[in-house]
Amino acid sequence: MTRVLVTGGSRSGKSRHAESLLAGRHTDYVATGFPPSPEDPEWAARVQVHREQRPHSWATIETLDIARVLARASHRPVLVDCLSLWLTRVMDRHEAWDGSIPPALSADIDGLVEAVRATARDVVLVTNEVGWGVVPDHRSGRVFRDMLGLLNARVAAECDEVWLCVSGIPVLVKGGSRDV
Repeated sequence: MTRVLVTGGSRSGKSRHAESLLAGRHTDYVATGFPPSPEDPEWAARVQVHREQRPHSWATIETLDIARVLARASHRPVLVDCLSLWLTRVMDRHEAWDGSIPPALSADIDGLVEAVRATARDVVLVTNEVGWGVVPDHRSGRVFRDMLGLLNARVAAECDEVWLCVSGIPVLVKGGSRDV
């Protein structure tokens, strides 16, 4: 079993690279983003493009319960896209945008990290790097940036490989002896 984290900035090629790591394999694709809605046609279009690009042999699972998917007994690898959207939705659920870290949010993060550590499945996780730009003007932006940085570091520590995508080029920053 192999654990891989793929990170990078917006439109850096991280999803494309993550998908290429599982090319030719029947895969459980965990989509953590907000469900598309008519109120946000741009987001709905992005979701549709992602759906159309996935191989037909991949099973899409739209859930925030990544831990449950990773705990399932299956020979199919898992691709999680993405931890950034997962964290956004979990912070929304726990109303954690003011800087306080509710125990339930900590428990969700701990549960995710433990699930990555304990899974018997090959897993590729996608996330964003958001801490390299300007300091956000708003407290909620700073809270999110800091929480995502901490989540990424904890997940990366559990992974065998970490890839950073820069300008469409994946660069291996940890590991390298994988057989996904």
